[in-house]
Parts: sequence; structure tokens; C-alpha cells
Amino acid sequence: MDPNRKRAVRLTVALTAALMLATALIYVSFSAGRDEFTAAQLTRRAKPGGQYILAGTVVDGSVRHLGSTLVFSVRDPGSAVTVPVRYTGLVPDPFAPGRAVMVTVNDSGGSFVGQENSLTTKCPSKYQTAAGAND
Repeated sequence: MDPNRKRAVRLTVALTAALMLATALIYVSFSAGRDEFTAAQLTRRAKPGGQYILAGTVVDGSVRHLGSTLVFSVRDPGSAVTVPVRYTGLVPDPFAPGRAVMVTVNDSGGSFVGQENSLTTKCPSKYQTAAGAND
């Protein structure tokens, strides 16, 4: 076989393999992502037994402890819809009413049970101006 032809065949095989690997990587990265749901979206789309990522703000006055279970409500930032959550697991230090949170929940027939140790909070930005600082 001609050496130039051999090089061309090897280059074609290597480029084909690289293209297939890149395509597989892109497919896996897009299919691995999961959507976050707000309280309003969750109440419309949730099916018993489904697992969802709930994102929203902890409702003031809704946080209470029942033994080792933390019960709180998450409000949809765009509406007044709230979803009650029963959560067991580690609670981040910044968790508080009014704080933005994300938690993985399972729909158990209309009530939402947080997956253990899936609660995360979003800290307020340290770059926001304090109230009255510009007055």
C-alpha cells in the first residue's frame, strides 16, 4: 500500500474516532443535567413518585422542627404559590426564612419530601448595597 494512502486512512480513522468521542461527550453532558422547578411549576407538573429539584425562597414564619424533621415552605419568586417540604438531613448554616434555597424533593402523593442532605442555600450577594447606604 502507498505510504501517502496509509497516512490518509489513519488520519480519517483518527478524526472519525475523535468526532464520535466528542459527540458522545456532548450528549452525556446535556442529558445529565436536570431542570429546576419553581413552586408553581412543581404543583402543575409533579407526579407521585417523581423526583424534582425545587428552587425558591423560604417563606417567613413557615420554618418549624418536628423532631429531626425540618418542615418549611418554599415560595415561587414570581407568584404567591408555596410548596410545603418535609426535610431530614444536614441543614446549611445560612438557611433562614427569606433565603433562596434548592432542594431535591420526591412527590409522595401531593406532599413533598426532601431528599436527605440535598438542601442548599444561596447566600445574599456581598456586593449588594446595604439599605440606606446611598442616602
